Amino acid sequence: MANLANFQFIRPEWLLLLPVVIATWWFWRRRSDPLGGWRDQIDADLLAALREEQTDRHHRSAYVSLVAGCLMVIAIAGPTWKRDPSPFAADAAPLMILLKADTSMEEIGATPTLLERAQLKIADLTRIRQGQPVGLIAYAGSAHLVLPPTRDTSIVSEMASEISSDIMPQPGDRLDFAIKRANEILTGGNAGGSLLVMADTVEGDISSLSQTHHTDSDWPIQFLTLDDDPSIITAAKALNGTVVELTPTDDDVSTIARAAERKAVTGVEGDSERWQEAGYWIVPFLMVLVLGRFRREQRPHREGQR
Repeated sequence: MANLANFQFIRPEWLLLLPVVIATWWFWRRRSDPLGGWRDQIDADLLAALREEQTDRHHRSAYVSLVAGCLMVIAIAGPTWKRDPSPFAADAAPLMILLKADTSMEEIGATPTLLERAQLKIADLTRIRQGQPVGLIAYAGSAHLVLPPTRDTSIVSEMASEISSDIMPQPGDRLDFAIKRANEILTGGNAGGSLLVMADTVEGDISSLSQTHHTDSDWPIQFLTLDDDPSIITAAKALNGTVVELTPTDDDVSTIARAAERKAVTGVEGDSERWQEAGYWIVPFLMVLVLGRFRREQRPHREGQR
C-alpha cells in the first residue's frame, strides 16, 4: 500500500502521447483492414462466416500492436514508486563519545573504578561499531578532543584506555564545554552524528547546559549511567536525550549502537529527491509481445507439390 501511495511518473508529460498512439493505431487499423471494403457491401453475419482464420490473426495482431505502443509510452514516462537512497545516508553517522575524566570517576577503593568501567564499555562499543566513525572527547574542568571521528575504532579504544584525571588540566564537570566541542567537530564534518556521554554525574546549571546544546546544533544525545545519580536523568531530560543503564553484558552498548544508527542525520535526508527508474520492468513484456508477432510464413499449397 505504501508503494501504491508513492506511485508516480518521473516524466508524466510523455503520457500525452497515449491519445496520439491510440488515434494513430485506429487510423492504421482502418486503412489496413483487409475486409474494410467489404463491410459496407456484405451483411456482418455473412462476412463473419466467410472470414478466414488469417483475418482473425490480423485483428489480434493489431490489438497486440496497440498494447505494445501504450506500454512503450508508459515505460518512457518513467513509472516509479521509490526514491533513490541518499549517498550520504548510506554512510554511518559519526558517534562522538564524551568521557568524563574528573577525579570523581576514580574513587579510591572501587574496583574497577567508574572510569575503568567506562573504558571497558568504550572497548565494547568500538568493537560493535567497527568500521563506523567514532570520535572521543575527554572532559573535566575543560574539554579536549582526543580523536576526531575515525573508522579505525580500535585506536579509539586504545586512546580511551590512556585517559585519567591526572592528564586533565583542571578538575570539574564542564559537560557544556564537551558538548560545544563535539558540536564544532560534527558541524565541520557535514555528515550529522550523535553524542554519547559517559559520566557519573552532571553538575552545574542544567538550564545553561540545555541552552548551549540547543543553540549550537542540538545533536541527538545519549547518556550511559555509570552511577545511579539523579543528575544524569535530569540532564538527559533537559537535553531531550535518552538514558541507557550500565549492564554487565553488552546489552547497554548494543542499545547505544542501534540508537545511534537510528538517529536522524542533521541536514541529510534518508532519501534523495531522485526517484528510482522502474520503466525497465516493462521491457520484458514488450519483448514477449514483439516476438509473438514473428510467425513463420504459411505458403499456400499447390497441386503437384509435396
